[in-house]
Amino acid sequence: QVQLVESGGGLVQPGGSLRLSCAASGSIFSINAMSWYRQAPGKQRELVAAIRSSGSTDYADSVKGRFTISRDNAKNTVYLQMNSLKPEDTAVYFCNADLMPGGLYRYIEVWGQGTLVTVSS
Repeated sequence: QVQLVESGGGLVQPGGSLRLSCAASGSIFSINAMSWYRQAPGKQRELVAAIRSSGSTDYADSVKGRFTISRDNAKNTVYLQMNSLKPEDTAVYFCNADLMPGGLYRYIEVWGQGTLVTVSS
């Protein structure tokens, strides 16, 4: 069974940094795009950043210049380096991957369980 497991969340002061990791495990033939989403209390889930298999990236305007998404294809892992964090970055961060499990021959969307990031003094 394919799953995504996030790590790296926690409590950080405004202006601080955190690095989130998301590892895909199981029988995986190929991974296309990998993304980070977030959902703050009372708000809809929103796309934070995405990275394609080519390495091209997209960012939400609210995090451009502060967050960096990267991936290690050999480890089936995506990272989100978050710098200059603000209280409004507080949310549960979810990993998302568009991947082809071994033996399925089509791409499916998989979500992680989420990791909480709290930015507060």
